[in-house]
Amino acid sequence: MDGLSPIRGSVLHRLLHELDDHGAERPVHVRVAQLSTGVVVIGARAPHAELAERAITRMRRGLGVDLDLRGFHDEFRNDPLIGAAVRSNPALRPAGRPDPFEALAWAITEQLIEYDRAAAIQRRIVASLGRHDSDAGLRNSPSAEIFAGVAPARLESFDLSAGRSVTLVRAAREVAAGRVQLDSTDPEVQEAGWRRLRTIPGIGTWTLEILALTGQGRLDQVPAGDLGLIKFVGRMLSGGDPWARADEQQVRNFFARFGRWQGLAASYALRVGGPIKNAMIAA
Repeated sequence: MDGLSPIRGSVLHRLLHELDDHGAERPVHVRVAQLSTGVVVIGARAPHAELAERAITRMRRGLGVDLDLRGFHDEFRNDPLIGAAVRSNPALRPAGRPDPFEALAWAITEQLIEYDRAAAIQRRIVASLGRHDSDAGLRNSPSAEIFAGVAPARLESFDLSAGRSVTLVRAAREVAAGRVQLDSTDPEVQEAGWRRLRTIPGIGTWTLEILALTGQGRLDQVPAGDLGLIKFVGRMLSGGDPWARADEQQVRNFFARFGRWQGLAASYALRVGGPIKNAMIAA
């Protein structure tokens, strides 16, 4: 709904940017299609082949097409809570993004408001501050460097709250200055970045868990503050009370048994939609 990944025909289009040998950003037009066989085909048009390859790698990571989920399926295909959902949709991945900073920025815009309103804010940000490629007719989200140079009042004009506008600019400055390395695949570097971001007022555990799950491929992270999960776990723990709500720690405890697959298990749980009879799930 942010308008960054339009589908034309049956092909998803996405504009990304990569740095060339001179440190200049160059646009890369990425296309993604899934064949009837289930095979996912990804192509890219860029000024240089190396830039296209990098963008394809990021898109593959965002889509999760290279994730090896055999261990998850082997262990949980018969699970009383999510087993039926796993068997019916073994290709499910958490919705990811090819740019971890984009995942962070959008998580900040989505804090404590309806998703439709957050998406409208995101579209305004992209229209005003986003990077544009006229040849492809596509826009990319603003980089950390762009956000770092924006006055919070400008973000407020897009309907983002004053507090979150300041939070987003401060987070962008940390990333743009290299003090937080979101692109690293090293868990220790990622978690050091989370700790630094956590010191910024307005960034809490839910924001960091969304960054980890959707921007860094960390399937061991559960966005425990997600309202859908709070409602789901509340219903499960109460025996089916539709008004019950769990707290964040109860959500984390509930999914702890899934270990390194907690985030993926939570994605499947949301598709279950309600309590499953005779499910023996320990909180």
